[in-house]
Amino acid sequence: MVPLSQVADVHAGVGPQQIERRQLEQQVQIRAGVLPGFAMGDVANAVKQAIDRIGLPPGYHAVFTGDVQNLEETKGYVLSALGLAVIFIYLILASLFGSFLQPLAIMLALPLSFIGVVLALLVTRGNMNVMTMIGIIMLMGLVVKNGILLIDAAHVLRNEGRSPREALIEAATIRLRPILMTTLCTVAGLFPLALGWGAGAELQRPLAVAVIGGLAVSTLVTLLLLPVGLDAAGTFSRAQSH
Repeated sequence: MVPLSQVADVHAGVGPQQIERRQLEQQVQIRAGVLPGFAMGDVANAVKQAIDRIGLPPGYHAVFTGDVQNLEETKGYVLSALGLAVIFIYLILASLFGSFLQPLAIMLALPLSFIGVVLALLVTRGNMNVMTMIGIIMLMGLVVKNGILLIDAAHVLRNEGRSPREALIEAATIRLRPILMTTLCTVAGLFPLALGWGAGAELQRPLAVAVIGGLAVSTLVTLLLLPVGLDAAGTFSRAQSH
């Protein structure tokens, strides 16, 4: 028998009732909530910076789980969906118009519409979160729809014998009213949600703000820059059939 005093210092104290482990490592969980008006992502980043400033001892590290972990995983899924949406939109447009350049001209409005998203978030003091990304995916379909309306009308006029410039100018004139009507109807439908009216509206408000801001800028791009870009690129040099 070996006395315990020879291999350990025994004294009375307070210890945990149970020891929790995660991936074979002993862990201590700290749970906290986020107050209304604060974004979970911003709070998590602030906590990470505070932990880095404190400096944990060797062998210790902090891992975020729960809602923060779910948020990061969801962002990855949404970004993947966003990339796939861009690829599928381009493939569909290329097959419809029989051209590889015209879909690029239409999709030029997509990155420019992000300017409207950023400006809308800055004005409303919003932040980039999962709902904002979902709104951007929704915005992509609306932006491409306006470009399809314009290009389709230009193809019809081009096949009637109009010059490329005349076809683009007249197509922009003809499609001005439908594009503005659909844009204004979409904005009017999302406006109450952007104001945060109703129960649970705070969660969905970034989606509405992103769509409204991006749609406003993309409409101007479609009506002004898209015809100019197509005329400069000469993509309507010959009439094309549908």
